[in-house]
Amino acid sequence: MTKIKICGLSRAADIEAVNHAMPDYIGFVFAESPRRVDATLAAGLRKKLDKSIQAVGVFVDENPGVIAELHRRGVIDIAQLHGGEDEAYIARLRTLCECPIIKAVRVGSELPHLPRGADYLLFDSGAGGGKTFDWRVLDDYTGPSYFLAGGLDETNATEACARLRPYCVDVSSGVETGGAKDFEKIKRFVNLVRGNF
Repeated sequence: MTKIKICGLSRAADIEAVNHAMPDYIGFVFAESPRRVDATLAAGLRKKLDKSIQAVGVFVDENPGVIAELHRRGVIDIAQLHGGEDEAYIARLRTLCECPIIKAVRVGSELPHLPRGADYLLFDSGAGGGKTFDWRVLDDYTGPSYFLAGGLDETNATEACARLRPYCVDVSSGVETGGAKDFEKIKRFVNLVRGNF
């Protein structure tokens, strides 16, 4: 069954919502974003998070030592890289940290060069722009398991899972109202993906 990640959590109310809906993963954004959190806020939120939900830290060209320290402290379980991190960067991070690594790949009209070394890839149309890309570019994909992001919401989650069968669907703005996480939208999204209408 396709797993679910709710990204961009930044408030105690967001944690309460996911603790009820129980996705597989949540995301803390440590890069420039309206949803950005710092290490102190993320640590406090993580303590409130249900222990069965894994926390993903989202980074853009961050110092690998910073990521390793957040993992060592138990703030994150997984690192998601959204910048220009190359195979050498991923190898360096692995020497400092045993956490799984997700490498984001921006998809246009075709698949670009896919970096090696990450445990998972994440396909998105841009840097959290909330827009879908042409899913047909993944029709013949045979690489590592991937997270599907970009423009997902209640209207297309079921189609995405049925057509592409991604390892995980990753949603942020698609479960928001007025820029804040919406508990009802989170619950509906999770139920749709899991087939509990």
